[in-house]
Amino acid sequence: MVTSITSFGRSGLYDWMMQRVTAVILLAYTVFMIGYLLFNPDMDYNQWRGLFDATGMRIFTLLALLSMVAHAWIGMWSVSTDYIKPTGARFVFQSVCGLLAFIYVVWGIQILWGI
Repeated sequence: MVTSITSFGRSGLYDWMMQRVTAVILLAYTVFMIGYLLFNPDMDYNQWRGLFDATGMRIFTLLALLSMVAHAWIGMWSVSTDYIKPTGARFVFQSVCGLLAFIYVVWGIQILWGI
């Protein structure tokens, strides 16, 4: 019962699906960013700023950030439940991962939206 509480999803299938969906979102974001950088080799600060001033890009970046956190959480939870057997050590590891994920999301939102 305790492991199902610390899991990101409701079941193993749900976690597997979330892992695949977040991977596709991260792939799309990575391909877009690489393409943008390749097609704008002489990019300056104003052009970069203009890209991230667009609401669509901010939303896409936020989606990528949330996908990265969800993807990492599912992966780290799976690894920790498979390889860290002592409950206390696993709890500490998962707590630190969760805290870092929260910090990264808050920090990313502050950077993206200038809050």
